[in-house]
Amino acid sequence: MDSVIGRLQTVRSRIVKACVAGGRPVDSVTLLAVSKTFGADAVREAFAAGQRAFGENYVQEALDKIAALSDLRSQLEWHLIGPLQSNKTRPVAEAFDWVHSVDRLKIAQRLSEQRPAELPPLQLCLQVNISGEASKSGLASAEVPALALAVAALPRLRLRGLMAIPEPDGDFAAQRAPHRALRELLAALNDRGLALDTLSMGMSADLEAAIAEGATIVRVGTAIFGGRSRPAAG
Repeated sequence: MDSVIGRLQTVRSRIVKACVAGGRPVDSVTLLAVSKTFGADAVREAFAAGQRAFGENYVQEALDKIAALSDLRSQLEWHLIGPLQSNKTRPVAEAFDWVHSVDRLKIAQRLSEQRPAELPPLQLCLQVNISGEASKSGLASAEVPALALAVAALPRLRLRGLMAIPEPDGDFAAQRAPHRALRELLAALNDRGLALDTLSMGMSADLEAAIAEGATIVRVGTAIFGGRSRPAAG
């Protein structure tokens, strides 16, 4: 089982068990395979095992990978999950399907202006610093409603929901708490008239806790591809 295909099967089994435990339909959770720092060959291997959605942190690395896998472009879904600088919004608007890491109106405005008209709307999540860590990107919870309402009004974009990277914790109950807070924040936004359906939360170590609290996308890298070939950033 020590292959991308075998590890994918293991992660999918974890997702199924977590959904059953939470009384949720198995198809209510999308597995996003985080392929940052791994080459196009690893993505091809995961694709051969049925994986279609891939997450990347580094814009240039991702663009190179997207180009190398251009023959599969219509079958792959590319998600940017790392920080996005304003000087890199154009290639992201042109090449990606999703951006999970929007935390400033300027970034969203540039993505809106630069999204090609012939492409479907770019799917967005706002990144929330749900644990309040000084080292993490993202909005404070109190900042989310104003930005969500502004982003939802922009053309060529579709605001889908919220993303967070909670502070790691080994205890299951403690893992659930920040994910619950993100779910409650999404519910509060919908109470204000937004129609959001996405909670991008949960990674290799805490996907069960995230699914228990309503995750619709779990972002899993190490448990699929193995240890990183270089230190991960973002």
